[in-house]
Amino acid sequence: MMGSRPYLGFGLGLRSEHYQAIFENKPDTIDWFEIISENFMVDGGKPLYHLDRIRADYPVVMHGVSLSIAGNHPIDFDYLDRLQRLIDRAQPEWVSDHLAWTRGSAHNLHDLLPVPYTEDMLAHISERVLRVQDYLKRPLLLENPSTYASFIQSTLPEYEFLNALCRQTDCLLMLDINNVFVSCENHGWDAYDYIARIDAERVWQHHLAGHTYSYAGKIIIDTHDMPVREPVWDLYAHAVKCFGKVSTIIERDDNIPDLQELIEELDRARRVQKDALRITR
Repeated sequence: MMGSRPYLGFGLGLRSEHYQAIFENKPDTIDWFEIISENFMVDGGKPLYHLDRIRADYPVVMHGVSLSIAGNHPIDFDYLDRLQRLIDRAQPEWVSDHLAWTRGSAHNLHDLLPVPYTEDMLAHISERVLRVQDYLKRPLLLENPSTYASFIQSTLPEYEFLNALCRQTDCLLMLDINNVFVSCENHGWDAYDYIARIDAERVWQHHLAGHTYSYAGKIIIDTHDMPVREPVWDLYAHAVKCFGKVSTIIERDDNIPDLQELIEELDRARRVQKDALRITR
């Protein structure tokens, strides 16, 4: 199911604040866009109109926030049906969501909540991933979480849990470099070792984003409200050395700047990749 890894270049998370600039200028410095699936899982109207215009000029991928792949509730096949209808319309290069749970029963908590890394949880999530992939007839990319507390029940390192999940289900990884940094700093893990231990062939996409220090600097929060910080750029260079060219986007969800500012960050990502690849040759 996995196939060879496509390479899209450097893109942005699509945000409505940038529609006008994108439609007027069609910047060729943006190679592709990632859409938040739930923003377009509607029956019609402006969201789909804008999506069709974007899709006419750029490749897109779909990134969800409500699949709740790690939840204990039954898989929501109504959600998957709406997701499939969007897939049919958008024709994304791939579809991703988070390694997290977002609901306890029928209620969406609108947060991405972590899980203990145990063999039982691995089996539980693997079974759900296989069912979702069977329904969608495509591999699912799962994003590593940003976490702020750990479970005493955990028996596996996060990277080992991710690798095992990929092996058991043939799913893929959307490796968020900022999330790796945030979680490793919060838990005292080695971020460089974490990345080096991830199965390279499973990594199909990277996220880069900003984070905020909270609670007297003792906890780092994945806020997506500022530019990518220097330690994350350094970690991204390490990821390039480990994985080679991987499709990469900049995420910004709050304090959203002009499009040009994000394009400048994309240009930096290109330079970091180029320099890291030159060093590895």
